Amino acid sequence: MSDQFDVVVIGGGPGGYNAAIRAGQLGLSSACVDSRGTFGGTCLNIGCIPSKALLYTSEMYEDATKHFAPIGIRASVSLDLPAMMAHKTKVVGELTRGVEFLFRKYKAEGIVGQARIAAPGRVEVKLRDGNTRTLEAKHIVIATGSDVTPLPGVAIHEKRIVSSTGALALDSVPKRLVVVGAGYIGLELGSVWRRLGSEVTVVEFLDRITPGLDGEIAKQFQRILQRQGMKFLLSSKVAGIEDRGDGLSVQVEGANGDKQTLDADIVLVAIGRRPYTDGLGLDGLGVARDPRGRVITDAEFRTNVAGIRAIGDCRDGPMLAHKAEDEAVACIERIAGRAGHVGYDAIPAVVYTAPQVASVGKTEEELKAAGIAYKIGKFPFTANPRAKTIAATEGFVKILADAKTDRVLGVHILGAEAGDLIAEASLAIEFGASSEDIARTSHAHPTLGEAVRQAAMGVEGWTMQM
Repeated sequence: MSDQFDVVVIGGGPGGYNAAIRAGQLGLSSACVDSRGTFGGTCLNIGCIPSKALLYTSEMYEDATKHFAPIGIRASVSLDLPAMMAHKTKVVGELTRGVEFLFRKYKAEGIVGQARIAAPGRVEVKLRDGNTRTLEAKHIVIATGSDVTPLPGVAIHEKRIVSSTGALALDSVPKRLVVVGAGYIGLELGSVWRRLGSEVTVVEFLDRITPGLDGEIAKQFQRILQRQGMKFLLSSKVAGIEDRGDGLSVQVEGANGDKQTLDADIVLVAIGRRPYTDGLGLDGLGVARDPRGRVITDAEFRTNVAGIRAIGDCRDGPMLAHKAEDEAVACIERIAGRAGHVGYDAIPAVVYTAPQVASVGKTEEELKAAGIAYKIGKFPFTANPRAKTIAATEGFVKILADAKTDRVLGVHILGAEAGDLIAEASLAIEFGASSEDIARTSHAHPTLGEAVRQAAMGVEGWTMQM
């Protein structure tokens, strides 16, 4: 087995495995090193994929118990949590094996072990059997992803106090769940357990949920989650957690000085993620990082040390699997002498609750801060025929377009299947489309996608569908 490669990628997540695969497609010899044992990174193993499996199955359970009767379906159902978890595990296994298949197909070698960059062009891998394998490479790509951000003073042991990892593997439905952090991860996992029977309280340090989302969307989103039964304590922080033996006591302090104690069976800490670069030897190599620990790179993903590049969560930008995938492809294409490109303005973000929230481009707040004049088109799902037929009328589509050129600057969707609907908006932004381009493009009837078209028509005031 050769230890000489054109590219060695450290990290086997969406950024890492796609980089190794793309290298193989372009005729470059590549290796992908990951310590987990199964490839796919946090996303496939303990993040995006298992959470979406539970989000789907818990939504189906709630539909059967609460939403079937109004549309004429009588059903008697019960929760089988072990079977639900088995479905999750099955999906994860199939997808991780799929990564291994692609490695074989494109002649990329997957190596399980702990990697350290010994010098530019040399990676030492401590294998599971205790031996060390030294890899030589013209190019090294760091794709080590991110890890859970800890809550100061609180030990996460994945039993009663859990991260997203532990929240995906609970063996029973907690009666009372406290979620620390009102971002995407906290709200998604909080919604899973609320549907299955938990009383969920979300504690957020800021005065709003989902920081970074369009403010109008976030407010309406919070109202919907509250109607579903989720409670919020905003402008508040968790000052401490006490394990009483029969449960947890969570001390919460408000920005105004008020204090209260919450009883909980499980506390989920979901206050964000931080770049993971431990043990890589970056300090010894002099690889520059910013104050948040992210590897600093140029537009071609090159670090300040020749032959070493970085992609994904461990560098600047949104910590999203698809952003890492895009950077993986662009990085390897640059290495191969091609014109790799990432359209950062067109990277969507999705919250997979029910209803979903999806966003791409600029928010109103960002446009105002930049002094950019814009027009707004909005359309509610209550007026969309398809939404009515599937009893999913909550939310709306909002399109922001440049006041002078009509170029689409941002699209924000709160509603059913928003994560799929946003793809059209991402394409529009990538192509530099105008709102009129969307408005004059035929959309099949009746579909949820018509709401996007109607919002685009609304930019110029000619919305027609009711």
